[in-house]
Amino acid sequence: MNHSEAPIIVGLDIGTTKIAAIAGRKNEFGKLEILGFGRANSSGVAHGQVLNIDQTIKAIQQALLNCLESNPELEISEVYVGIAGRHIKSLQTRGDIVRQDPEVEIKQFEIDQLIENQRKTFIPAGDQIIDVIPQDFHVDNHQNIKDPVGYNGVKVGANFHIITGDRNAIRNINRAVERSSLSTKDLVLQPLASASAVMSDVDLEAGVAILDIGGGTSDLAVFCDGILKHTAVIPFGGENITNDIRMGLGVLRTQAEAMKVQFGSALANETKNNAYITIPGLKGMPAKEISMKNLASIIQARMSEILDFVTYHLKQVGLDNRALNGGVILTGGGSQLKHLIQLTEFITGLNARIGLPNEHLSPNHIEELKKPMYATCIGLILKGYSDYEQRHKQFEETFKRVTVPSSLQSAPEEITPAVPVIEEQKATTQVKKKSKFWDSFKNNLIELFQEEDESITK
Repeated sequence: MNHSEAPIIVGLDIGTTKIAAIAGRKNEFGKLEILGFGRANSSGVAHGQVLNIDQTIKAIQQALLNCLESNPELEISEVYVGIAGRHIKSLQTRGDIVRQDPEVEIKQFEIDQLIENQRKTFIPAGDQIIDVIPQDFHVDNHQNIKDPVGYNGVKVGANFHIITGDRNAIRNINRAVERSSLSTKDLVLQPLASASAVMSDVDLEAGVAILDIGGGTSDLAVFCDGILKHTAVIPFGGENITNDIRMGLGVLRTQAEAMKVQFGSALANETKNNAYITIPGLKGMPAKEISMKNLASIIQARMSEILDFVTYHLKQVGLDNRALNGGVILTGGGSQLKHLIQLTEFITGLNARIGLPNEHLSPNHIEELKKPMYATCIGLILKGYSDYEQRHKQFEETFKRVTVPSSLQSAPEEITPAVPVIEEQKATTQVKKKSKFWDSFKNNLIELFQEEDESITK
């Protein structure tokens, strides 16, 4: 894929505390060049779920406006949107198809059909399938196959990880996006988007748990042996910590958030006993002294609860520190708490580190985007590119299969009407139509990419 052909992909992260819109394109080295960035304070979203559509629309439009101000030449119409929330659930299924001709190698369209069949899986009323993710394939008696294309056999099947969500919650997201004059290219589970931004191939092979600590929820994705093993949404995040501080210390919400960010620690034992924070009094009342140790104790209690959920989910899928050699990667805005790595290692028994999305960014990226709170948005762009490259590959393979029959290469001057010739003409007409379709499709793609390239280089 040439740099000039690469499309501009836009990721839209609709979070509880912020809404971020980032536009990017891959350069010739396969790194993301950020072409536009905008964010806005989120309102109308609680625990990762859109509740007030009108308020959410205003926040999305403000984020888009800021993004367009950073690059006025951008044209944004389609976005990849992250989805999370307490309503997200996942289940494991297994599916098989019996092939018509076992002597012929397995083609990609058969795998696509196998995946599509899983969308008919029975799920509770009111839920909707968001994504079907194949884990490992099997062909006849051969197990644990990563890519079965090219194999031959009677039966091909796979184990699947199916992600579902509440239909109304999904509808609210789509409404908010559409009424912001955008179309949703795809809905992507936020922990999977974050994982693609902060995880390397080495992490994937070693086994790792990605914990994205957001404002309303903490999202978990567990990978082992190169396969997505488990996803979960933990119903607590940074907003819960802020509310705990507000209630526990009797301060305003803005004061609680400021104390958490500036002085917060996830380990009370690492905080000095005689350290205090002075909070201005309200309307002539005396200033209030807040113990930093009390502040850390409140934060530690809530973070411990979140990490206990992580340990519980790891035990549920039979994974421990022997299986996850890559440990825990912490990302999201809440991962910036002081001493969180130490608390994570103590509770889970796994090594921990902060996951930053800058591995996939080109060297001249915006400094602000180094922060882990933008991992989801960067991951959404990467997901968009993954889809584009897959479609590009399938298009090339399909285009190669369109061959011109010998009857067309040297057509006779005179054709005697006969029944066999009429049948041949029908086949020839179909091939011509097919060739014209792909020629037209290819030309449209080339024109589209040229227009995008011209709009960027202007």
